[in-house]
Amino acid sequence: MFTISEIARLVDGEVIGDGAISITGIAAADSAGAGDLTFAEKESYFAAAEQSLASAILVPGDFKSSQKILIRVKDPRVALAKALPLFFPPEPREPGIHPSSVIHPTAQIDPTTHVGPHCIIESGVRLGQRTVLMGNNSVGRDTKIGDDVVLHPNVVIYAKSQIGHRVAIHAGTVIGSDGYGYVFDQGRHRKMLQIGQVIIGDDVEIGANTAIDRGALGSTIIGKGTKIDNLVHIAHNVVIGDHCLVMGQVGFAGSTHLGNYVVVASQSGIAGHLKIGNQATIGAKSGVMRDIPDGETVLGYPAAPDKQAKRQWIAMAKLPEVIRRLRILESR
Repeated sequence: MFTISEIARLVDGEVIGDGAISITGIAAADSAGAGDLTFAEKESYFAAAEQSLASAILVPGDFKSSQKILIRVKDPRVALAKALPLFFPPEPREPGIHPSSVIHPTAQIDPTTHVGPHCIIESGVRLGQRTVLMGNNSVGRDTKIGDDVVLHPNVVIYAKSQIGHRVAIHAGTVIGSDGYGYVFDQGRHRKMLQIGQVIIGDDVEIGANTAIDRGALGSTIIGKGTKIDNLVHIAHNVVIGDHCLVMGQVGFAGSTHLGNYVVVASQSGIAGHLKIGNQATIGAKSGVMRDIPDGETVLGYPAAPDKQAKRQWIAMAKLPEVIRRLRILESR
């Protein structure tokens, strides 16, 4: 339980009303009850929040209310993200190693680390402070994992991977599996051994059932602060810059390099050996077959600059009428 004033201090907000009232939870306007905090970004949401039972509303700008206590902030969603951990803190995990886990004697495990049931930790592994392996995790030899990392159930980390601090990897994800490398030799496909590694920077989050392949010779790299959704495939030697957003069901072919702050929307496919510039945006279901310069937004298949792609879509929509008119002209 926190007072409105305490929450306002945390989110750098200004209280309009009685700041001493206690808040016991956070909820959307349509389900908020007495004691809840909700938020509104625009007038239509604010009207719904005012009619709710919520005790206080996070609002931007100069919103006013005769019914509710307000916390004015620069960005209500950012403020909400700061407030949520107050009421929904991470589940505490006691330090220690579950007796069902198998730990190689050369592994270095910090005393503050939690290793859950049925984990396998191979030789030369190092686990940092307060790191949590929830269960059924396999960590390959010589892997280095930093502080405050969380591996959700059934995450597999292959050998020689490097994972930074404050990384979260969700259930079913595989880090460091072999890249897809073969050469055609005398009528058959000969496997090209993948001897590189995966390097993941600090503050990265990786969704469920994602696969990040090790480099063929060098490294596959995920930059700091990048957030990767569920069901993403990142092939060998891909380099993703800092603070990128990669949505679900995206696939990257090998050796493509992304700059910083790139956004890749769902179900897009990016061909190999490309360069995607800083702050580029790739729209949903796009097929990227060429380099993208800094700051450009592309759409479609094959992906084209957004204005060009939209003109093409409009032209395609008019095509049936153009064909009809052409047939009339031909008949004349």
